[in-house]
Amino acid sequence: MNGGVAVAARTVGRPLVDALTFAQRRLGRGLASALSDEGATVDQWRLLRVLGDGQGHPMGELATLVHVPHATLTRIVDGLVDSALVYRRQSVADRRRVDVFLSTRGRTRLRRLEAIVAAHEDAVAEAVGRDRLDALRAALAVLDD
Repeated sequence: MNGGVAVAARTVGRPLVDALTFAQRRLGRGLASALSDEGATVDQWRLLRVLGDGQGHPMGELATLVHVPHATLTRIVDGLVDSALVYRRQSVADRRRVDVFLSTRGRTRLRRLEAIVAAHEDAVAEAVGRDRLDALRAALAVLDD
């Protein structure tokens, strides 16, 4: 998070969408780098996190929740199935549908990844201040409605 003053100078006066895009890409690169040490991607972590609720989810719902196109989600799920981190099972509610579930091994992996993500967030909070980070989250929550 070095160069915070220079970054702030580049984002002041920019349209909000540009400032948010810049911040998202910078934070995403930092998180991707941290997760790569564990052999994971940001999208894999997001998917495991959604599945961490213990419920099976259909592919279409997962694509929406993880914010990736269906084809990309299929590749991510295929890789996680091959690693025994998730598994597919026919839906009980609708036999035409296949749901994806987190395996026991996937839950263990998710715990490790969540620790990495928490450490990354702590570093961001240290760089910008916990109060500012909380205020940003609150402001973004209003936009999410």
